[in-house]
Amino acid sequence: MPRPAKRAASAAPDDLPGVSPFLQDGFHRFLRPFLRRHFHTIAVDRDSRPLTASIPTDEPVIVFGNHPSWWDPLIAHLLCQTWFPPRQFYAPIDADALAKYPVFGKLGFFGVRVDTPSGAAVFLRTCRRLLESPQSSLWVTPEGRFADVRDDSAPLAPGLAHLCTRERRGFVLPLAMEYVFWEERLPECLIRFGEPLALADHDWSKTSWQETLTARLRSNQAALAKRVIARDSDAFEPVLTGSRGAGGFYDTFRRLRSWLSGSRFHAEHGDKFH
Repeated sequence: MPRPAKRAASAAPDDLPGVSPFLQDGFHRFLRPFLRRHFHTIAVDRDSRPLTASIPTDEPVIVFGNHPSWWDPLIAHLLCQTWFPPRQFYAPIDADALAKYPVFGKLGFFGVRVDTPSGAAVFLRTCRRLLESPQSSLWVTPEGRFADVRDDSAPLAPGLAHLCTRERRGFVLPLAMEYVFWEERLPECLIRFGEPLALADHDWSKTSWQETLTARLRSNQAALAKRVIARDSDAFEPVLTGSRGAGGFYDTFRRLRSWLSGSRFHAEHGDKFH
């Protein structure tokens, strides 16, 4: 008896993410307190914030960023909800991961296999379909792998450059992220947006797009790195403020000591994002 046909490796173009507003709203309600428990602060470089506001609300946007950690898609969802309403979040995800966690498809993720010619073609067609709507935001990590924030050696996967040569509507926006420990028990998530490019203004070849996108992403990472090294929290605008203090017995002891001395208790160890 012949074996049943293997399921397609990637979502077909007509099989776009069936986002559930109910499930997505529930996810967002879960997301903020979840991130608060795990981060001291999530903040965006103040100088780069106006760049996102300069993108017309009736144009779709492609946000492409580095990929330092497991947290990246959750942070992207938060940024989309905070800075890019009313655009809908979409992002490619490994097809096997989506098959394992199908609920992700209700949150805007779509499965692809970009390491195969057919998977790359489906990725391109699906993205183009999504970008037909001005209320779409597509979030991609063209490094194609987890990479240290100081590692700029990997070439970007060509799919994004190919997509930019095909589209004449929308903007492409670089995003840099770092997860750092400064003075608190929990880490800071620090973010910087780069200069957006209007796709309609640049009729470039795939090679030119590849070079430009790579340069924009790497220079944005370098600019964020300078901010991080300087440890200047005033340079960042908080998006979400998370847990403070060390917690447990240690904070209980500190509170008691403050009460006995008549001083005000400050949960933070340092003065960053105070």
